Amino acid sequence: MDSSPSRIYRVVGKAVRAQRDKARLSQERLAEKAGLTRNYVGDVERAEKKITLEALARIAKALKCRVRDFLRDA
Repeated sequence: MDSSPSRIYRVVGKAVRAQRDKARLSQERLAEKAGLTRNYVGDVERAEKKITLEALARIAKALKCRVRDFLRDA
């Protein structure tokens, strides 16, 4: 099992996108609801940015889910 930091960001990014798709939100709309930029949300989903816990909590709140839902497969 690869437990490298980059793998964790890929898992989280994939989970954010899955939850966003499930909620039928665009990256732009999720960003608005979470108080982030659309570019940041896209970067997180592609694992190009290291998401902070604060930003992850804001995204979870905007998607009406829990932070742990993003870490399930990590």
